[in-house]
Amino acid sequence: MKKANLLASLAASTLLLAACGNGGEEDANQEAENEEVTNQEENDNGEEAAEQEAADSGEDDDEEGEPVTLTVGASNTPHGEILEFVQPQLEEEGIELEIVTYDDYVLPNEALDGGDLDANYYQHIPFLENSIEENGYDLVSAGGVHVEPIGAYSHDYDSLADLPDGADILVSNNLADYGRILKMFEDQGLIEVDDNVDITEATFDDIVDNPHDFNFDYEYDPGLMPTLYENNEGDVVFINANFAVDSGIDILEEAIELESTDSPYVNVIAIRAEDEGDENIEKLLDALHSQETKDFINDTWEGAVIPADE
Repeated sequence: MKKANLLASLAASTLLLAACGNGGEEDANQEAENEEVTNQEENDNGEEAAEQEAADSGEDDDEEGEPVTLTVGASNTPHGEILEFVQPQLEEEGIELEIVTYDDYVLPNEALDGGDLDANYYQHIPFLENSIEENGYDLVSAGGVHVEPIGAYSHDYDSLADLPDGADILVSNNLADYGRILKMFEDQGLIEVDDNVDITEATFDDIVDNPHDFNFDYEYDPGLMPTLYENNEGDVVFINANFAVDSGIDILEEAIELESTDSPYVNVIAIRAEDEGDENIEKLLDALHSQETKDFINDTWEGAVIPADE
């Protein structure tokens, strides 16, 4: 009887041990399966992250690899030539400079305000301010580049002081230039301008003393002035430097008087007000202000065009 009970106990123990052993194997197998699933999920997530990172990197590379196009309107000379000179400098910065040239003083601001240009380069600050006032443009100066001293030209006289009484003085209809010309006469004591008027805003109506009875005729388009000079019209003709250079006039040899180098009429890069601080405009200005560009201006125009102080 005792032997039978012992055998029964051993059998039960064996069954119990077998049952415990099978459960441990199942748990181990389940843990292994769970670990494999977790590892697979981690691998899948890692691959997805790597793929996304590669895609993002590819997009960044594409963005960095594509040049930005900057469209700038300009007068042919010297503005267009100066812009052509800085094109290689800007290419190194990833900027493709597209230059649109104009032969008048109205369209560049109109095109800039209308969004056809990113900037323009052809005018000084008084002209820009006058254009804004007359047309309601939301434009600003991004920075000055150079000064073009306006000049007096004559085939018959060697200086403004040599002009006879009643001389016919031909001036363009560019209102912003009136003060420049009046200052040249006033500096030599040939006329007197109203002291209560800012010289940069003065017109010929602000002359309070004209002892030589000079006749100021200011009805001509700026681009026509070189032709008037070549045809020997009037006693003296005032011509903007860019039109003089563009028409082949030797400014330093032919001008009987040049505006002083301390002129406030610096030529600027004009932009829309909303684009102030734009990175690409800043790069354009950096190129225009570089010593390399200043040397180019000085060597090319020999004083007829002068780099401006930054």
